[in-house]
Amino acid sequence: MVIKMKYQRIKDLREDFDYYQKDIAKILNITQQQYSNIENELSVITAEDLIKLANLYHVSVDYILKLTSNDIPYEENNKSKRDKVTN
Repeated sequence: MVIKMKYQRIKDLREDFDYYQKDIAKILNITQQQYSNIENELSVITAEDLIKLANLYHVSVDYILKLTSNDIPYEENNKSKRDKVTN
């Protein structure tokens, strides 16, 4: 599956975590140029690579896709809700 979107959040997350493009490219098993093309919206990112980035940055794919402003991953979000119910 291929998704076309605005990639500013991907770049922001990379910079927030002090990664270089070449670091993320290595994680995604692509070249630095391919990753640069993704950030510059010249290329698209696969769903598989979105999941890898979400796991790396501990955010949800929805957050990367700007479908939510909540940067807490679902698993952690659900855990905090469970904790509130049990307390």
